[in-house]
Amino acid sequence: MISIDCARALAVAGLRWRPVSGDAFRIERAGFESDVFTVNDMTIEPHEFDTGTILGFNGTTEWALDSLALEDALWLPREDQLRALLRNTFRSLHRLEESSHRVLVEIHGATESFDADEAADAYGLALLRLIGLSADA
Repeated sequence: MISIDCARALAVAGLRWRPVSGDAFRIERAGFESDVFTVNDMTIEPHEFDTGTILGFNGTTEWALDSLALEDALWLPREDQLRALLRNTFRSLHRLEESSHRVLVEIHGATESFDADEAADAYGLALLRLIGLSADA
């Protein structure tokens, strides 16, 4: 799973989330630091309004949270989602050691590598680079 720091850096860089069933997220409020939630058609559903997206919590009797503004949630994208966001720049994922991964992407004809302990973080670092380049353009 992607680290909180990498997910937060992607959000700050401008990665936008359109929640779908199966997406993992955490609530960016005190008291929820260790909780990870999953969007699910039965328990946590995204609701679109003119003012933005709200995550509705259905049938949660154990704590008083009926809904959450998307701005208060931190998306924890999966490896496949991150790889899809890299689109045609993605070249490969390699395991370097038992606990290290390298993602190779091609940007403007040059290959760049991004290393991290978790594959999702390596993908995230590569995506951060692409987002930075698009912001500079």
